[in-house]
Amino acid sequence: MIFLHAVVNSPIGALGLWADDDALVGLEFADRDARRSGLAAALERDWGAFTTQTARDPAGAATRLARYFAGELQALDEQPVRYRGSKFQHAVWDALRRIPVGATLAYAELARGIGRPRAVRAAGAANGANRIAVFVPCHRVIAADGSLWGYGGGLERKRWLLAHEHARCADAGAQRELAFARR
Repeated sequence: MIFLHAVVNSPIGALGLWADDDALVGLEFADRDARRSGLAAALERDWGAFTTQTARDPAGAATRLARYFAGELQALDEQPVRYRGSKFQHAVWDALRRIPVGATLAYAELARGIGRPRAVRAAGAANGANRIAVFVPCHRVIAADGSLWGYGGGLERKRWLLAHEHARCADAGAQRELAFARR
């Protein structure tokens, strides 16, 4: 297997993009310590051994990121993604992709939204295991009191992304109905 790889500059730092021929499989914050991010090792666990080929725009992700950062916030929704994980993780990641730009959701609301209201911690763990940050918008999940809580890229990046999307962090509960609206 061959993954296409590029590192692109952005307002939130350099981002490493990993893709197969037509879908994004990983995004990493390039300034993170490789031992801490471990994305390449995680991709190998998920997909098996692979080689890397440098590409300018893996699966169109670099172009969509540029559009997003230029203000075309819906550009992320157009990106094909491919992930591997448990059925539960897929449900969480699919739910993350349904959170509209500008909306936020509490972890408990995320668990309820996938029909597993008692699985708040498991939903949080699946959210944290997301390998395609920004495109699978785990940054839109916040604490029940509206405060920011955890983000693999750091809270400053999460804060920046939410501000860029004009999200109201203190009003997570009011966003619930929007978050699970079918596309």
